[in-house]
Amino acid sequence: MEEYLSLAFLLQVLQIIAIDILLGGDNAVVIALACRKLPEAQRNKGIAWGVVGAIGLRVLMIFFALQLLALPFLKIVGALLLLWIGVKLLQSEDDDHDNVEGATTLMGAIKTIVIADAVMSLDNVIAVAGAAHGNMGLVVFGILFSIPIIVWGSKFVLTLMDRFPVVITLGAALLGWIAGGMFVTDEFLKDYLKDAPSWLHYATAIAGALFVVVVGKLIAARQAPAEQAPLVDLAKKD
Repeated sequence: MEEYLSLAFLLQVLQIIAIDILLGGDNAVVIALACRKLPEAQRNKGIAWGVVGAIGLRVLMIFFALQLLALPFLKIVGALLLLWIGVKLLQSEDDDHDNVEGATTLMGAIKTIVIADAVMSLDNVIAVAGAAHGNMGLVVFGILFSIPIIVWGSKFVLTLMDRFPVVITLGAALLGWIAGGMFVTDEFLKDYLKDAPSWLHYATAIAGALFVVVVGKLIAARQAPAEQAPLVDLAKKD
């Protein structure tokens, strides 16, 4: 019981909740699109069972991810993927959900939600597995706590991110932090780092966070002029 009241545990829970909210914002959009053609009386059922199915599948995926991360080199690969996800998070994107078709039956809507969530949740699964450090109970608790926020509070979260871009930056830095810490705990590196100083984990975590923010911001800055170029050309023609 003391383990679940410790500061370290609470910090891990907060990390997982932050990851789920940050990387799960599209889930509410997918759920709405999948259920939009259902009769009014069945929409709430479609949303509820779709969320239950999506949670179950995600927990299963994270369980297998936790097992795989115990193999040599897998944490290194996972850390590199998280760095890429963090950098990608800082780029401006226009999300397109046109490929999510609305179902006309309850089972069809549930199936659409579960499949779409599985496809979209790879980044979430890797990040949560890295933050959990092998604690499956922590994973389940974090997901169960964050799902209502994602589904019913997604509009508020997305508005907050739009109004305060620093929230996205901090979220991307969190992914880099987790990646840096994950990298040096890989099974392959254990023998090489057994005599390493205790601060190495924090140093690599900080390096990961800085890498994501700096590289992500540089790429975003280079993309911005390219996106504005057609508008400039159009203005010249007038």
